[in-house]
Amino acid sequence: MTELGRPASALTIPVPGSDGASVTLSWGAATDVGRRRDHNEDSFIVDAPYFVVADGMGGHLAGDRASDAVVQRLGQATRGSFGSRGEIEAALALATVDIERAAGGNSIGAGTTVTGVTLVATAGVPAVLVFNVGDSRTYRIEDGKLSRVTVDHSVVQEMVDAGLLRAEDAESHPDSNVITRAVGFGEPPEPDFWTLPLHAGDRYIVCSDGLTKEIGDVGISRISAKVPDPQALAERLVGDAIVAGGRDNVTVVVLRVDATPELDDTDDTLPRSEPA
Repeated sequence: MTELGRPASALTIPVPGSDGASVTLSWGAATDVGRRRDHNEDSFIVDAPYFVVADGMGGHLAGDRASDAVVQRLGQATRGSFGSRGEIEAALALATVDIERAAGGNSIGAGTTVTGVTLVATAGVPAVLVFNVGDSRTYRIEDGKLSRVTVDHSVVQEMVDAGLLRAEDAESHPDSNVITRAVGFGEPPEPDFWTLPLHAGDRYIVCSDGLTKEIGDVGISRISAKVPDPQALAERLVGDAIVAGGRDNVTVVVLRVDATPELDDTDDTLPRSEPA
C-alpha cells in the first residue's frame, strides 16, 4: 500500500483568484490490513487538494500496484492547494496505463476503486469536488447529519436503483463485491463528479468498502457524532471495523472544514452528478 501526506490540524490555505480569502482545514487518516488478508492493497493521499482512498484488486500484489498508481498520479498532478476535474481525469488516465504495465502477465488483470475530495476554486470561490469510480465511498456530515455523496458502481447498487433490492440488504447480498467500474483492467476510467459548497463545520469521510461492509452507514453516523477530531475519528472507524470482523483491508480519510471565507449567496445546490 501507499500512504501520501500526513495528518494536519488547522492548516490555512489561500484561495486562488480571491482578494486574500482563505480556507482552514484539518484532516486525518488510518488504515489496517484487517484480520483475513495478508497484504494491504489500499492506498491513500491526504494533502491539499486531494483527500483520496484507492482500494486495489488483483492477484499477486497487482491490486497494491494499482492503488499505488492512482495516488501517485494524483500526487504528481498537484500544482498547488487547489485542483480540478481535468487534473483528476488526466491522472486517472495515466494511472490506467501504469496499471496495465504493472499487471504484466497477471491473468486476472489489476484495477482499483477510488474516491475522494478535491479542493477547487472558480473565480475566487472555493468548493469541494467529490469523485468516485467503483464502490469506495465519500460521505458528508453537515449540521451533524451524515449523507452519502457518492453512488456505488456495483451490481447491487443497480439492483437497488431498479427497485429489485432494498438498500439495507445490499451489503449482505452475494454479489455485494461485484463492481461495474474500476480504474484499470484495460478499460478507460469513468469517474462521476459532484460539486458541493464549502461550509465551515462540514466533515467528509472517505473510505474503502472494508469500512462500509463492517459497520454500515448507521455505524459510521453513530461514531462520527461522538468523535469530532479527524485523526481520532479515522482511527476509531478503522478500529471498530476490525472489531466488527475485519474481513477486508480498511482505510479511512477524514477531512474537516474549520473555516471558510464569508461569502454571500453561495450556491447550495448538491447535484447528483455533473455532465460528462
